[in-house]
Amino acid sequence: MNIIDAIEKEQMKKAVPQFSVGDQVDVSVKIIEGEKERIQVFSGVVIAKNGGGFKETFTVRRIVQGEGVERVFPIHSPKIVDIKVLKSGRVRRAKLYYMRKRTSKGTRLQEKFESPASKTIPAQSTQTRGTQTQTDTK
Repeated sequence: MNIIDAIEKEQMKKAVPQFSVGDQVDVSVKIIEGEKERIQVFSGVVIAKNGGGFKETFTVRRIVQGEGVERVFPIHSPKIVDIKVLKSGRVRRAKLYYMRKRTSKGTRLQEKFESPASKTIPAQSTQTRGTQTQTDTK
């Protein structure tokens, strides 16, 4: 392993949240203004993920006052404090650049609902309630 790989490996975050393209996320970014430090939240839809390893980035898009704003974040940046996934969107593309041309209701994505694999469905009982047969008595 060369020196660059060693430096990149020690700068990588240990726990990276799992999210994918189409997810609605809140990205908490550390902002330094003078001597003060604060956290600003940028929320929007992930429209692209690029690169791999230390150089991996993702693009988040949101609409502010009728104007589209996109921001590219490096996943392993020390300025990113937290990434929260609010909703998972169901998409069939790796890059959602077509969202740039969409407005208002056209920007909505279908929500992806995941059923937990650990849940098991109990077998249905074969007993029937209150079905007694009447015999004809003559």
